Amino acid sequence: MSEPARPASERPPGLLPTLGMFSAIMLVAGGVIGSGIFRKAGVMAKEVGSPEVLLGIWLVAGIVSLLGTLSNAELASMMPRTGGQYLYLERAYGPFVAYLYGWALFAVIQTGSIAAVCYVFAEYGTQFVALPEATASLASVTVHLPFVGDITPFKDLGVKSLASCVIVLLTVINYLGVRFGGWVQNIFSIVKITAMLGMVAVVILTPGVGQVSHLTIDSLVIQPSGLAWWLAVAAALQGAFWAYDGWHKITWIGGELKNPQRDLPRSLILGILLVTALYLALSAVYSYVLPIDEMARSKLVAADVAERCFAGGGRWIAAAVMVSTFGAANAIILTSARLYFSMGERGAFPAFLGRVQPRFRTPSASLLVQAAWSVVLLFSGTFDTLTDTLVFVSWFFYAANAGAVMVLRWREPEAPRPFKVPGYPVVPVLFVAFGLVYLTLTIGNDVTSYRKAVAERRPALMHCALGAGLVLCGTPLYFYRRMKKAGTGG
Repeated sequence: MSEPARPASERPPGLLPTLGMFSAIMLVAGGVIGSGIFRKAGVMAKEVGSPEVLLGIWLVAGIVSLLGTLSNAELASMMPRTGGQYLYLERAYGPFVAYLYGWALFAVIQTGSIAAVCYVFAEYGTQFVALPEATASLASVTVHLPFVGDITPFKDLGVKSLASCVIVLLTVINYLGVRFGGWVQNIFSIVKITAMLGMVAVVILTPGVGQVSHLTIDSLVIQPSGLAWWLAVAAALQGAFWAYDGWHKITWIGGELKNPQRDLPRSLILGILLVTALYLALSAVYSYVLPIDEMARSKLVAADVAERCFAGGGRWIAAAVMVSTFGAANAIILTSARLYFSMGERGAFPAFLGRVQPRFRTPSASLLVQAAWSVVLLFSGTFDTLTDTLVFVSWFFYAANAGAVMVLRWREPEAPRPFKVPGYPVVPVLFVAFGLVYLTLTIGNDVTSYRKAVAERRPALMHCALGAGLVLCGTPLYFYRRMKKAGTGG
């Protein structure tokens, strides 16, 4: 006998649908634009040694992200509820794959993103405030993980400590309400988009700051060929995909949009198109001002470009990066906690994660647990360790998510689809095929880099092994909870 429906006043509090279309687009754009376009350009240039290839990589990454966005948009229109990709994967492949995705988000992908973005915020904060650092002996402490490599938890201790404070602050902001977190997101997204457009305008309006020939002259020293060229492209794509990562996060808060069936697909597509246009413009500006070899030597390409335009430009860019990363971290914290909330609500994660804070109507427990693990990951290594690990893990599930479109088209052909992927099945097939090739090349590049570091007696880490290990750690927990549930008859 089913339990009678309770009056609304007696039901547990739920999440509030308070976000409109503009906030949705800002969450997509703000969640994507973070540190990557400012921090990864020099690393990518060092891999490929060609301004044309570099610009092509930004374009390819944007196109591939759009293909994934179109696939996600169809699924979002079918299931416009809080939970996003977790719900899509569960419906297509069953509870284990969905659980593994949710666990990967918690163990590596989203908490690692929070840690990495806040790391960059703190890193550029050193342009304005001197941070205390660990002694040389403490900073050099290395922890070896079998089959994975070495991590240095106390390196850049001052930066990591400030980043931890940012994680705590933004968690408190989002604990106090989604409307408050949404306002913060809108403000910071507008500011950083304005800053990016401002840099493009300054370069265009400053006479003699660059040369058109820089856009076509290749490096004199970086000239990969054959298989090495493909591995270099894969390594550069890893940086570009980090910069584009986050386009799917809006789907995790579908239940908090005013009109999710309409706004989810539109915000996904408009948001990623906006980001791609901004990234191509900035990448072209970088190459116009800096020769490729100079770009490859730069840690912060945007700051060097700004310094060419006017005195103090580097500090101006440092401030822009801090604004950008603060807004991006807020978007990740706001959206990610909703997925753990959804899994807790459905019994895949501990039930307390699926409870809503009665006063503020936010997933408070999920926010707090997310913050704690993000801080742990923050001390696990460097910025590049975090980003390379999480991007590798993310792409397994991105490919599976695009595959879910095809699975559900076959299994549920009559299901309502307010938005359908244009050019089906070409779009999801291309995305899945690209993902498999990219992952294969990434593993090859990771193993090659690890062997080289070991041969040179430097600390070495296989990011793919670290990511896979953290994800697989969740498998015993899944089957333990299943056996426990079966034993109690739940």
